[in-house]
Amino acid sequence: MTAGVRIAPKLQQRVDPRQRVAHAGLAVVLLLLLAFLAAPLAAILLQALEDAGGRFVGLANFIAYARTPALLQSLVNSLWVSALVTVIVIPLAFGFAYALQRSRMRLKPLFRGITLLPLLAPSLLSAISLIYWFGNQGVLKDAMQAVGIAQIYGAPGVVVAECFAVFPHALMILITALGAADGRLYEAAAAMGTRPLRRFFTITLPGAKYGLISAALVSFTLVITDFGIPKVIGGNFNMLATDVFKLVIGQQDFQRGAVVALLLLAPAVLTFAVDRWVAGRQTALLTARAVPYRPAAKPWRDSLATLYCLLIAALVLAMMGMAVFASLASFWPYNLAPTLKHYTLGLVDAEVGTAFVNSLTMAAGTAVFGTALVFAGAYLLEKTQGASPLRSAVRLLAMLPMAVPGLVLGLGYIFFFNAPGNPMGGLYHTMALLTVCTIAHFYTTGHLTAVTALKALDAEFEAVSASLKVPWWVTLRRVTLPICTPAIIDIARYFFINAMTTISAVVFLYAPETKVAAIAILNLDEAGEMGAAAACAVLITAASSVAMLAFSALAWMVEKKNQAWRT
Repeated sequence: MTAGVRIAPKLQQRVDPRQRVAHAGLAVVLLLLLAFLAAPLAAILLQALEDAGGRFVGLANFIAYARTPALLQSLVNSLWVSALVTVIVIPLAFGFAYALQRSRMRLKPLFRGITLLPLLAPSLLSAISLIYWFGNQGVLKDAMQAVGIAQIYGAPGVVVAECFAVFPHALMILITALGAADGRLYEAAAAMGTRPLRRFFTITLPGAKYGLISAALVSFTLVITDFGIPKVIGGNFNMLATDVFKLVIGQQDFQRGAVVALLLLAPAVLTFAVDRWVAGRQTALLTARAVPYRPAAKPWRDSLATLYCLLIAALVLAMMGMAVFASLASFWPYNLAPTLKHYTLGLVDAEVGTAFVNSLTMAAGTAVFGTALVFAGAYLLEKTQGASPLRSAVRLLAMLPMAVPGLVLGLGYIFFFNAPGNPMGGLYHTMALLTVCTIAHFYTTGHLTAVTALKALDAEFEAVSASLKVPWWVTLRRVTLPICTPAIIDIARYFFINAMTTISAVVFLYAPETKVAAIAILNLDEAGEMGAAAACAVLITAASSVAMLAFSALAWMVEKKNQAWRT
C-alpha cells in the first residue's frame, strides 16, 4: 500500500426513517395475522393431540376416529358429494361461459347478472327453495317421485343445492379463462380448413385447461367445506362439516371435533397447493402481438347458446323466485295468499330484526376495517424494501386463509379465545370477534386484489417524490390512493357481501345478543318456521343487492372524478 494514502473509514449507512416506520407497520400486520389466524389454527392442532384433561396423547384421537364407522362414512359422503357436484357444475359452467364469450347472442349482461345472483344470497336459500319445490309438501313432489327419487332430503338435495350455490364461482373463473384468447390462432386454423370441432379440442380446451382445473378445485373445496346446505336439507345424511358442528356443539367433544376439523382442512390445503402449482405452470395466453378473438355470427350456434343460457337463467330464477314466493305465502301449501306475516314473525316475534342489524353492523365493520388492514398490509409489502424475513412471513400468512375453511377457522377461535388465561378472552362472543374472524376468513382475496393494483403502479412515483422531498403520505394520498380507489372499492364490496352471507365462519362464535341473520335462518329452520327462514334469506339477498348497487354507484362516481386519466 502506497505510503501517505489514508484509508477512509467505512461510512455509516443511514437507515431511511420511512423504512423504519414501514417495518414497524409491517410488524403490526404480522402480529395481527399471528393472533387472529395462525394462533387459532395452532390451537386446533394442539386440541387434536390432547385428551379431555389436557394431557398429550399423540395420535390417539385420530386412531379413535378411524375406528368410528359413522364418522368415516361422513368422510366418504363428503368426498363423493364434492366430486359429483364438481363433475356436474364444471361442464354446465363451461357451456355457459362459452356461450357468453364465444357467441354473438344477445342479452349477455342480463344472463351473466342473473347467474351471479346466488353470490348475493346465503347458501341456505338454495336448500330452502328446494324444500319448497320438492320437499314433503313441495310443488313438484309427485313429479320427482315419478322419476324414481323418493325424497329430496339427504344426498339428492345436498347435490342439487350445492350445484346452485357453486355454479357462479366456477362461472367467473371460466369466463376469465375463455376471455383470454388470441384470434390469430383461430384465423390460422380456419385458413387451413380445420373443422370447428377440431378447433375446439386443439385450441379452445388447451387454452382454458388451467381455468378448468382452478374452477374444479374451487368447486370441490366449496362443497366439502360448506355447512349451511347439509344442515338444512341433509337430513340424516352426514358430512364432515355437519359432524364438526354436532361434535363440538351437541356433544362437547372438542378433541374429536378438532380431528374432524383437521380432516376438513386437508382437502382445502391440497386443492390450494395444486392450484398454486397449476398457476406456476401457466404461460401467457396473450402476447404483445395478440389479436382479440371476435366470434363470427352463426345463427344456429347463437340460437343454441341463447336457449342454453335461457334454461340456466330460468333455473336460477326459479330457485330465487320460490324463496320469495314462499316467504309471502300465508300457510304453505294450503293458503298461498300473499302476506307479510313471515317477515313480521322473523323480524319482530323471533327477534331476527336484531340479528339483521347485527349482520349489517358486522358487514360494515368487515368492509371498513378489513379493507384498511388489507390495503395497508399490501402497501407496506409492495412499497418498501428490507426486512426480508418479516415480509416473507406476512406474505405466507396473507395467503393462508385461502386454504382454511371458515368452519375450521371458527372452531380455532373457540379453542384459542375461550382458553383459560388468554388475555384476549374478553373478545369471545363479541361482535368485534365475529368481525375479525370474517376479515381473517376472506383476507386472501382482498390481499391479492390490493397487491395487483399496487403492482400496476410504477416505482418511479415514489422515487420522484423522494427526490423532490415530498413526504410519503402526500404521495400516498395524492397518487397511490386515487389510482387504487377502484380496487379498494372492490375489496370493500367483497368483504361486505361475504360478511352478510357467511355462516360457517361465525356459527361457533355468536352469543344470543350477537347472533347474525344467516345464523337466525338456521334457528328458524330448526324451529320449523320455514316461511320465516325464507323471509330472512330474502332480506339478506335484498340487502346484499342494495349494497352491490351502492358500491357500483360509488365506483362510477370515483371513476368519473379520479379516473379521467385512463381515457
